[in-house]
Amino acid sequence: MAVSFYLPPKLLWVLGLQTGQAVAVAGGVVAGLLLLVLLGIAAYLFWKSKYLKASYEELTDPVNSILQEPDVAQPTLVLPQNGRAKSVPFIVPPKFHRQVWTDTLNGEQIQEESELYVTPDSGPRSSFHSLAGAYLVGTINPELYRFPEDKSETDFPEGNIGRLWFSVEYEKESERLLVSLIKARKLQPPSGSCNPLVKIYLLPDERRYLQSKTKRKNLNPQFDEDFVFQISSTVLFQRTLKFCVYHVDKQKKQVLLGQVIFPLKNETLAEDGKVVVWRDLEPDNLEPSSEHGDLQFSLSYNDYLARLTVVVLRARGLKFQNERNGTGVCVRVSLMNHNQLIKSKRTTAIIGSSNPLYNETFSFKVDQLELDATSLTLSVLPGDETSSLGCVIVGPFMYTRGKELEHWNEMISKPKELVKRWHALSLSS
Repeated sequence: MAVSFYLPPKLLWVLGLQTGQAVAVAGGVVAGLLLLVLLGIAAYLFWKSKYLKASYEELTDPVNSILQEPDVAQPTLVLPQNGRAKSVPFIVPPKFHRQVWTDTLNGEQIQEESELYVTPDSGPRSSFHSLAGAYLVGTINPELYRFPEDKSETDFPEGNIGRLWFSVEYEKESERLLVSLIKARKLQPPSGSCNPLVKIYLLPDERRYLQSKTKRKNLNPQFDEDFVFQISSTVLFQRTLKFCVYHVDKQKKQVLLGQVIFPLKNETLAEDGKVVVWRDLEPDNLEPSSEHGDLQFSLSYNDYLARLTVVVLRARGLKFQNERNGTGVCVRVSLMNHNQLIKSKRTTAIIGSSNPLYNETFSFKVDQLELDATSLTLSVLPGDETSSLGCVIVGPFMYTRGKELEHWNEMISKPKELVKRWHALSLSS
C-alpha cells in the first residue's frame, strides 16, 4: 500500500523561489571564471609581444648597422665601386661570431679550426633569431650565376638563307629513329611571303620521305612535328638525314629554299637521350658542275592517261663557245622510239646566263606498252641551234645506264608523281 505526502501550496512556492536563486548564483560564478580566463590569455599575449619586440633589432643597412665588439677581430670588406650588378650580402649568424680570426699573408682573414662557441639561447624559443651582432664576411656576385644567352636566333652570318632547328633520338629496343622538326628562322623565299614545308629523307634512299605541314605566310615557322624512321642499329651510322625546305607558291609549285645534311655517325647518338641541333640552310647547287654543265628536270608518267610529262627546270655551269652569248640558250626535248624521232619540243631561249632557269612543262602521248622502247633526249642548244652544248638521254635499260636509268625506273615506280634529278651533260648523243 503506497504512502502519499501532502505539501501546502505556500511551502511549494518558497521552495521554487530558492531553486531559481541557486541557478542564478551558479551562472554568475561560471561567467566570472570565463572572464578571468580571457583576461589572463590577453595579458599573456600582450606580455609575449612586448618581450619579443624588445629582443628584435631592425637591420636597415647590411654594412652600417653591424654591431662590432671590441674584443673580437672583425674581417674588413671593401665593396666595389664600379657599375656591376648589386651584390647580395652574406651574413654570419651571431651565434658563431666569437670564433677566432687570423690574418693571412695577403691581408685577408680566415677562421682558425677551433671549437665553435655557441651562445646560449635565452627567452622564449622562436624560429627567428635576432641579427644583432652579425657581421659581413663576403658578397655573392649575381653575374656569376647567369645563364649564357642563346644567340642562335639573333646571330646570322652574311648571306644566310635560313636556319633550321630539329632533334634526333634513337630507340635501340624498338629500332626507331625519332626526328622532331622544331622550327625555322629567317627563310628567304623568292617573293615577299613564304609558305614553307619541310621534306625529310633518310639517305641514301631518296625515294621515300616524310613531309611536314605547310605553314601559311610565315618566314619564321614553328613546326613542332614528330617523325619516325624504322632502321636497324647495324646500319644507323651509315645513314644521313636530309632536310629540304620548300616554298609553295600560288600555283602549288614547290620551290627549294635550302637544305640541311646531317650525317648520323654523330657520337652523341650513341648515348641515350634526345639531341637538339640547329643548322644553317645550304643551297642545292653546292656540288661542282660537271665538265660540260648539268641539267635538272622532272619526269612523270600517268598510266591512266598514257601521258609522259617532262618539266625542264634549270641548267648550270654551261660552257659557251663564245664569251658573249647574245642568242641565248634553250633546251630541246625529243621523244624517241626505237631510236627514231617521234616528236620534239623546245623551251624559250634565256639570254646572257650560264645558269638559266626555265621551269617549263611538256607532255607526250605514250602508250604503256611502248615504254620499254621509248627514250627521251634533252639537248641544250644555243638560240641559233648551230651546235649542241650537251645532251642527256633517259630511258629503259635498252638505251641508258647509271643515274639516267635510275631516274627512268623511279618514274615508272611512282606513277603520277614528278621525280626530279640533276644530270651531267655529255657531248655524245
